[in-house]
Amino acid sequence: MKRGFWFSIGLLALAAAVVGVVLPLLPTTPFLLVAAFAFARSSPRMHKWLVEHAVFGPFINDWRDHGAISVGAKIWAVVSMVAVFGISILLGAPIIALSVQVIVLSVVALFILSRPSGPAG
Repeated sequence: MKRGFWFSIGLLALAAAVVGVVLPLLPTTPFLLVAAFAFARSSPRMHKWLVEHAVFGPFINDWRDHGAISVGAKIWAVVSMVAVFGISILLGAPIIALSVQVIVLSVVALFILSRPSGPAG
């Protein structure tokens, strides 16, 4: 039962990560980390495939081994956050929503930017 639950979470997170590769406003790395976590608890084969994947593996391994986020991922994350905030302004979001966004996005951006950029970063 637990394996099925974690496998389902892994598949959903992996699907979201794949969509995030195509849609710049959807983050890829957090979904990959969730997928790796879930597959580690449900499917050794899928976990191995994911961490050894040519595109996805480096994101997961950098985080697992060094707590690192690549410079490119940091740039995309911050650009995405600024874009989301800009879209909210253009759509006329209420000031309270904009205030909450500023606080949440700033905290997330600070966390992302405070992580090392790689093994030597």
